[in-house]
Amino acid sequence: MKRLLLCLILLFSNFWAKAQQDSILLKVKLNDDQRTIAVQQTLIYHNPHKKPIRQIKLLNWVTAYQNRKTALLKRKVEDRKKELYFAKENQLGKLESLEYSFGNVSAEILGTNHENLLIPLSEPLEYGQEIKINLRYQIRLPDARFTAYGSDANHILLKYFFLVPETFENDNQDPSFYRDIEETANAGSYWKVDFDLAQNWKCYSNLNQTSDSEFEGLSVNDPEFLLSREIYPQFSAEIDGQKIEVQLGFQISEFQRQTLNFILPTQLKFIKSRTGNLPNKLFITQKFFNKEEFIGIDDIKWWKFKFQLFTDYEKTDLDYFSILSKKVIDDYFITDKSNDHWLKNGIKSYLEIQYLNNFYPNHKLLGNLPDNAKILGMKPLKLFHASDLKLTERYGLAYHYIYTQNLDQKITTPYGALSNFNTTAISQFEMGSLLNYISEYQGSQSFDFFLKEYLMANYEKKTTGTAFLNRLENFTQGKSAFLTPMINEKHRINFNLRHIREKESSYQARITHKNASEIPLKIETINKSGERKTYWRDKIADTVSVAKDDVDKVVINDDYIFPETNFRDNYIYTKGLFANTKKLKLKLVKDIQNPEFNEIFLTPRLTFNAYDKVLLGLNFKNQGIFDQKFDYSVTPYYSTGTGKLTGSGALGYSILPPDSFFRSWNFAVSGSYFHYDKDLAYKKFGAATSFIFNKNPRSAIGRSLYFSYNYFERELTPQMFINQEYDKYNLWNLGYSYSDNRLIHEKYIGTNIQWMEDFRKISAEAFYRWEYAKDKKISFRWFAGYFLKNDTKNSLFNYGISRVSNYSFSYGLLGQSATSGILSQQFILAEGGFKSFFNTSVNQFITSVNIDSHVWKWFNLYADAGVYKNKNRSTEFIWDSGVKVKVIPDFLEIYFPVASSLGFEPSFKNYGYRIRYTLVLNLGALVNNLRRGVF
Repeated sequence: MKRLLLCLILLFSNFWAKAQQDSILLKVKLNDDQRTIAVQQTLIYHNPHKKPIRQIKLLNWVTAYQNRKTALLKRKVEDRKKELYFAKENQLGKLESLEYSFGNVSAEILGTNHENLLIPLSEPLEYGQEIKINLRYQIRLPDARFTAYGSDANHILLKYFFLVPETFENDNQDPSFYRDIEETANAGSYWKVDFDLAQNWKCYSNLNQTSDSEFEGLSVNDPEFLLSREIYPQFSAEIDGQKIEVQLGFQISEFQRQTLNFILPTQLKFIKSRTGNLPNKLFITQKFFNKEEFIGIDDIKWWKFKFQLFTDYEKTDLDYFSILSKKVIDDYFITDKSNDHWLKNGIKSYLEIQYLNNFYPNHKLLGNLPDNAKILGMKPLKLFHASDLKLTERYGLAYHYIYTQNLDQKITTPYGALSNFNTTAISQFEMGSLLNYISEYQGSQSFDFFLKEYLMANYEKKTTGTAFLNRLENFTQGKSAFLTPMINEKHRINFNLRHIREKESSYQARITHKNASEIPLKIETINKSGERKTYWRDKIADTVSVAKDDVDKVVINDDYIFPETNFRDNYIYTKGLFANTKKLKLKLVKDIQNPEFNEIFLTPRLTFNAYDKVLLGLNFKNQGIFDQKFDYSVTPYYSTGTGKLTGSGALGYSILPPDSFFRSWNFAVSGSYFHYDKDLAYKKFGAATSFIFNKNPRSAIGRSLYFSYNYFERELTPQMFINQEYDKYNLWNLGYSYSDNRLIHEKYIGTNIQWMEDFRKISAEAFYRWEYAKDKKISFRWFAGYFLKNDTKNSLFNYGISRVSNYSFSYGLLGQSATSGILSQQFILAEGGFKSFFNTSVNQFITSVNIDSHVWKWFNLYADAGVYKNKNRSTEFIWDSGVKVKVIPDFLEIYFPVASSLGFEPSFKNYGYRIRYTLVLNLGALVNNLRRGVF
């Protein structure tokens, strides 16, 4: 009787769920212009709100493409993509007309430019009741280059364009914000779509195809429709008696076609063994492929050279497993992607890790490149620790990299607020690593049983991340309870293997922890032949006992298996000279740090200045690819111009709090010794501290506050002593800077106060660069400087008009004291910023404006104007203008003066010496410029 009652309850629940299912019936005609579609739609809508409603809200996401004011445009600019910003009118998308009717009511909505369209009802619609609404509208499709959805020359990809009631309410966010992050617009509805296409056009979809032009089915994910004249590859596989169809929406090579015929059954069977179910049909678009392919296995292409990391077979296998696993999980159950993105992404990464463990256990992070890259018969990449890292370690490495810069975000951060790098490193890799950690601890068979059971119970249903974690905690009897607080905060967890003490039959390992008392710990012992024994501890005790045997090394959480803040304290030797400590290792060239050793990276350096000539140096540094809280860098140089040793060195320490008003608080001491004139050297010793304020990781805005002290000692000639030149002086600086490096509108504001015994001066600088048309920019810079006190003995500390006085030795001048010749023509955009040579400096106040505008290709026009005043002299107005050639924008540029307060400069006899150039030899600045928009 109880079983019968239970069956009746389940049957009734299933019937009620289907009864509550919305239906969307569409007739879609592709117009002759192939840029617009005409839609006749019937919507059978059920009120899901537990109250009567008087209007129905429909999502009108095509309006995200209508102008520059939408949230989609804002997000694209954040990602440093400007195609939509500079789109022409005929490339934009919009809802052009809308009529609706229900019962005896019919009307036209005139204001179709809103993301949310409200249809008023003639009477309240009670909870659970349904209403049938007929819609007729026309959509102008956007250009597909913006998001891949819309129309291009070869095909039309439709998704998020039809009017639908929303699945999840996001009242606090502009709906178009989610347009580019694949948020679920409508899930759980039943769709039936009939297309009216011109001859030779075909349609592909993730819905089941019932005829050449008709599709229908339940939408676990939002429906996609690809209209094209091309025939795309299709594959079939039978998995445990179930026929699975895999439809691609793009062309592939014959090699890939043959490979997929062979590997798809294995991949699908592997996925099904851990998920329990597979959809009957999987539809993969080019956009989905590009977004979900396996990261980090592409060939390295540079100029005419190509370096292959993985074979074509391996790349195809890994790419399509990554894509298929995400597609299966996406089509498996319904979630709110904004808040529970980590659930599907984490499971996808877990499946990847398991696939790698099964089929690629010995593959390396750099693939075959270390063995194939040869120079004179040698394999230089084999010297790098990166060449020893396993492919499975990429998951922990990605998190560790972003953590060391304190740019990581908590896993439960809303998806739209994650930086582009963190969508992979945090939402996918870190969460996948945590699931894999629990799997290893619990036992992979046990965890896979849980995962399969949970997924099958929620097949084609709505679920939440909270429900998943609660079910997992019950299954593990509370041993996974640490996951919930861990993913809800920007964690700073660390295990520390402090020392080993030898007993008669065991080793006693003392282990401390930070915020990890409830987290299970993996301990391994390794002998000299590499054999391992693994121990798990449910909770951290002060000491942990491991069997003695022939143990050479004790390791905790090896292979970046758990997202810790520091892996350098996870290794200890039990014997020999380095027992209870680390071995020292010297490494050539920067590398991923090996946490098992104390490493010093040696990097050859080559630079030049006019007085030391060619400088041959060797940099000693403890920091590799990953940033460290404590770092040092020492670079001795041999000066070929003087035959002497010169060089520089610095020590730094950073405080990186997980949640604070500042991202990092940095301390540094430094010193340098070089030549600034012929046979004249300078010494510089300094100490500095700076606050880098916290910011939204997606934002391009940066704010910093800094304070520094520097002591200088210069060698002087007898004549310089007579001229009362400064041989020793102290400089104090206090400053603040604000920068906004976003696309289109770039801004910078900085203020500085500098003082020493003989002067005090204050300055301010503002910069604005506007991209007014695609790849065409105009910039404005304003500078003002004023001496509060000036009792200096000469012009050394004056403001520069066209040349800066490099008394702080902070500018990258090739000729510090050059007054003639090509080295004197180097230009630094600082202080006055004039490009023409004005043979004076300023000892009271100056203000100037510098304007620079694009004209054609590499060519810009510039103009500078300003007012300055020196003591006991009247105020003067000066100006100049000319042409700038951008060889490498912002790094190598040449200025040709034309007209100025001095006259028409091309008519001067020495015009060649009036040409100026900028030369920035700063690879770090170039890298930072290229990575904008990633994190």
